[in-house]
Amino acid sequence: MKKIVFASNNPNKISEIQNQLSNHIEIISLEAIGCFEEIEENAPDIEGNASLKSQYVFNNYQMACFADDTGLEVDALNGAPGVYSARYAGKEKNAEKNIDLLLEHLKDTEKRGAQFKTVISLILDDGKEFKFTGIVRGQIIKNRQGTMGFGYDAVFMPEGYTQTFAEMSMELKNKISHRGLAVQKLIAFLIDLEAVK
Repeated sequence: MKKIVFASNNPNKISEIQNQLSNHIEIISLEAIGCFEEIEENAPDIEGNASLKSQYVFNNYQMACFADDTGLEVDALNGAPGVYSARYAGKEKNAEKNIDLLLEHLKDTEKRGAQFKTVISLILDDGKEFKFTGIVRGQIIKNRQGTMGFGYDAVFMPEGYTQTFAEMSMELKNKISHRGLAVQKLIAFLIDLEAVK
């Protein structure tokens, strides 16, 4: 069975992808390969951060690997917080403070268009890199709605819906979200790869 490292230790993320793959590919965590280091994410953009993480694992552990990075890009803020989404309000990751700061920055504008973007960087055994991007457009609403989800989900309402990500079932969110779209592209690619062999 082919093993591919997912540069994550989040069991939910790992099982979500594993469940959609054939039995020929096993997704394993960083912990499973003995990688406990904090992989630095200091690239200037989301694509770069995803690449940094997958390259780190490939270079240090010589295994096929993929990594993802996600950011919220707000039109009125010229694409901010973008690559700094997780630490928008300071070095410590604090979702509530991040939302407070975002709403503060948008309080005087009706221009509230935004998009969530996820980029997955996959590096195969031969060192070739492939990238898969998922984007979902929407609006930043003025007050939090919903208690599910994480990050900016409570203030992001995707186009065509009247609920925020934080009000949606996990099943619906995974189907339409930026991350869900990027993962679908990754899985289709891996299945095609197996079919070619």
